Order: sequence, then C-alpha cells, then structure tokens
Amino acid sequence: MDVTWLGHGCFRLRGRGAAVVTDPYPPAIGLKLSRMDAEVVTVSHDHENHSYTQVVRDGAYEIRGPGEYEVAGVSVIGVPTYHDEQRGARHGRNTVYLIEIDDVRVCHLGDLGHKLDDAEAEAVASPDVLLVPVGGRTAMNAAQAAEVVRQLEPRYVVPMHYAIPGLKLELDPIDRFLKEMGVTASEPQPKLAVQKSSVSEYETKVVVLEPRAEPR
Repeated sequence: MDVTWLGHGCFRLRGRGAAVVTDPYPPAIGLKLSRMDAEVVTVSHDHENHSYTQVVRDGAYEIRGPGEYEVAGVSVIGVPTYHDEQRGARHGRNTVYLIEIDDVRVCHLGDLGHKLDDAEAEAVASPDVLLVPVGGRTAMNAAQAAEVVRQLEPRYVVPMHYAIPGLKLELDPIDRFLKEMGVTASEPQPKLAVQKSSVSEYETKVVVLEPRAEPR
C-alpha cells in the first residue's frame, strides 16, 4: 500500500484494489489538486480546507464523521474528537480515522487539537502509519503532536499540516516537530510504501514526504 502526500491534510492511500483520499482542499489555499479517482474520500471536519470533495471524481463514497464503514474492501473507523483543547468550543469537532487497506492500518488525525484520552487512543492504537498535524495554529503544535505519537506508538509517522512553499495558510515549519522527535531533517520521499508487518516490536520511524501538489 502506497501513501502519497498531496499537501496540507490531503493524502492518497492506494492499495491493490482501492484508493482513499483524505481531507481534499480547494485551490484557495495556494496549492492545486488535480482531479483524481478514489473509492473512498474521508473528511475530518467541515472546514472548506479539508472538505473540497469535488476534486475527487464521481463515484467515491464520502465519509464525513464517526462510525464504522466497509467500502470496496477498505475498512474505516471514525473516532469522534475535537479541533481544540476546549472540547470543540473554539473550532468544533474533528474525526480521527483508522483506515485499513491491504491489512495496513493508517491513522489520519485530521485537525486534532488535543491529546487523546484513553478510549480514543485505544481505538486507534499502534497503527502502521500515523498521519499527524504538526503546524500548530488551529491544530496541534509540534510538542502536542510528539505526545500523541508517543501515545499511539505507530511504525511510521508522517507529518502533515505545516508550512510548505506555496501554501497561503500561516502554519509552523516542520523543524520544530523533527526536533521534538529527536530526528534530523532528511531528504523528503515521494511516497511511503508499506506492507503488512510481521514484526511485533519496532522503533517508530519519522518519514517526511514531499507534497505532490503544485503551487498555484
């Protein structure tokens, strides 16, 4: 299963028989998504920068909130959370998704704004890949993101939702998160290829992906 970052909170997860797109965004943020095919599109919250589903061609099944879903061999569990530390009082609700494709478990945190409680963490614990917002402002900052990584203990951590060239939104750069995780910046990878793990113990690895969308 391949993980490709399209910028901001948007990823394309491609398995053998299906693809999932997460949190597609409009060109107004300064980056442009090409039209694409997918069997499933997930929306973590209704903010327009995370719910521009018209970029995904007709036929995709839209998931916009908590629940359990099974579509085209893809399993999705949506866990209700909040966009801020005041239980949604400032920015509303957020859905964390655990997406399973080809026996690989990917957790997309959306615009999570707080540390997970025990029940939330248990629902999405030990994913193969954790897609985590690190740019602060309206979602978690670098220190909070690192704390959630330690809670969930994934095999791979892919940072998202941070400042990149062309993005018009004001977010922190990735450096702070890498420092929190105790890793040095490496050359961004075009994609992350993940197979089902037979390893019971592993050390969490941070993988920085290059955004595959073009600046407008």
